[in-house]
This record gives sequence, structure tokens and C-alpha cells, in this order.
Amino acid sequence: MRIVSLVDNVSNNKNLGCEHGLSLYIETTNHKILFDLGASSLFVENAIALDVNIKDIDTVILSHGHYDHGGGLQTFLQINNKALIYIKKEAFNDFFSERESSIKYIGLNKNLSKNHRIILIDKDMVLDEELSVFSSVKIIEQRFSLNKKLKIKIENEYIEDDFAHEQNLIIKADNVKVLFAGCAHNGITNIIRKFIEIEGSDPDYVISGFHLSNPNSGKDEDEKVICKLGNMLSEFKTKYYTCHCTGIGPYKKLKEILKDNIEYLAIGDMLKL
Repeated sequence: MRIVSLVDNVSNNKNLGCEHGLSLYIETTNHKILFDLGASSLFVENAIALDVNIKDIDTVILSHGHYDHGGGLQTFLQINNKALIYIKKEAFNDFFSERESSIKYIGLNKNLSKNHRIILIDKDMVLDEELSVFSSVKIIEQRFSLNKKLKIKIENEYIEDDFAHEQNLIIKADNVKVLFAGCAHNGITNIIRKFIEIEGSDPDYVISGFHLSNPNSGKDEDEKVICKLGNMLSEFKTKYYTCHCTGIGPYKKLKEILKDNIEYLAIGDMLKL
């Protein structure tokens, strides 16, 4: 399995652009996949530089209905004419972020929801022998405090998002089991527990943002919370690659705890698992 980061908040390559968003290219024996599409068309520009052909993609998994993961959807549909795009049915709802003096729409382009290649998922689903998606995550450990700024608009009321629109990807290929999550709004430890319930064992690898940093306010999650998360993650027999919304400060703190069991996956980085 080969994984290439196309979009992230961090780039270690001056020739590649970065933005607040996430897009991963994943190549398996049977598939060429994009997990999320970033906030814009940047994923295409970086894909060209990294020798990834967007026209060859056969499957897209959108982790949830926020623009920084699905803002590139229209561009993708214009370039690629064959891939199926799997999205939770709630992902085209009205999502907002609460700022200091305003509230901003952060959802997807609703005009794309009727495209015939978009598959709206309403439950956990096995796509084939390599791929499956799940969303039915039990909230055992409470969501991190930064999630409280994220809202869903129902009628004329902004209420705290329950992240029913979030889904996660399992890939079983090349003798490894890999869990992909976008921002892990429902809590990465909760998501891992659901993976274990489905698969009967810990994931070999987890690739995900952990939503420990807010790019708008510049604030990170409380250090005690980050340390608690690091200790909890150390209990699983898993190697972690984190990215996007984790934040560099929280990542460094997690690195102190998890040491070689965690790395940052920046734009242009490639993994072979």
C-alpha cells in the first residue's frame, strides 16, 4: 500500500502549496483512492507535482461534510469521469464554525449533492474485500473542547454538531489493516474502539488528524487533555501518522509520549505500508 499526502496544513517541500485541509492518495492492489479532497483545487496541483494522475482515481471517500475536506469536490468531478464518491448522507447539511464575532459557513457545495457518481451512505458499508467505511461510533471519551465551536444549522437555530456526517475508512491490503479518519471529531480513541469491534484487533496503522488545534483562533487543546490522549493511544498496538488539524504543538507533545509510534504526515510525504 502506498500513501501520499497531497493536501495538509504543513508542507516540508517549498515546491508544494499547503492549505487548511486534507487529501491523501492511497494506492492498493485493487484501487487508486483519494481520501478527502482538500479545501480547493490544490490537491490537483500537488498531485501533478507528485506524479499522481487524478484521472486514474477509481474511488473517493469523503470523511465528513466540511469544506476543508470536500472543497475540491467540484474540481475532482470536472477532471475525473469514472470514480464513485462515497459520502455520508448527512454531509450536505448546513455546517458552520463559530468565530469570535461571526459565524461562518463551512459546509460543502450543495449543488453537487445530486451528481450521479455520489453515493450517499446511511450506514456502515463493506465496499469490497479491501475497503469498508463506518460511522456508528460510540462516544465513550467525550469529544475535545474545540469541537464545541462547530455547529449545524437546523431551521434557524445553530446547535452543536453531533458529527453524524463523519465516516472512517478501513483498508485491508498487503497484510496490514489501516484506519483512516479525517478530523476524528468523534474522538480518535472512540473511533479506534469501533475499528476493534469490527475487525477484532487493533489497527496496524492509524492515519488521521486529531482535532487538537484551531487554525482560526490559534488555540490548542489543553495540555493535560493532549497528554491524556497520548497515554490512551499508547495502549493500542498501533503506529500513528497524524496530520492536518492535530497542530504542530500538540503533535510535539504526543511525540514525547508515543516516541517512534507517531509521525507527522506532511504534504509530499510518502508511506509504503
